[in-house]
Order: sequence, then C-alpha cells, then structure tokens
Amino acid sequence: MKNKKPHKIKRILAFIGALLLFAMYAGTLVSALIDHSASQGLLKASIACTIILPVLLYAYTLVYRITRGSGGREDLDPPEEKDRP
Repeated sequence: MKNKKPHKIKRILAFIGALLLFAMYAGTLVSALIDHSASQGLLKASIACTIILPVLLYAYTLVYRITRGSGGREDLDPPEEKDRP
C-alpha cells in the first residue's frame, strides 16, 4: 500500500498558494479603493506573481523529477484498484 501523505501535502500547499494569491489581489483591490499611491505598483506585482510563480513551481517540480530519476507520471497518478489488497 502506497503512502498517501505526499498527495495531502500537495493539496495543502496548493490551498495555501491559492490563499496567498487571493490575499495579494485583495490587498491590491483595497489599496486601489482607498486611493493609495502604490496601487499601480501593487497591481503590476500581482499580475507578475500570477504568471511567474506557477511557472517557477512547475520548473522546480520538473527539475526535482529529473534529478530523482522519475521521468513518468506514476508519482502523480493515484494507485489503481488492482494494486489494493
């Protein structure tokens, strides 16, 4: 039986990342509504992070797979029914 902890950890980290993106956009919106002088810079930073962070995370996972020696998707796919006792 395979360990299911990595899947739970990935889900938790993905949820935290989504919360951080939401908080970043909420902060940008609030600063724009109160007419803060840095609101345009915050918007640019939010858009940049929305594009750059997922690309960097994908690159990190790709490098991790290559260095670990796993080239396939078997680590990401859930185990099949025939593998279970």
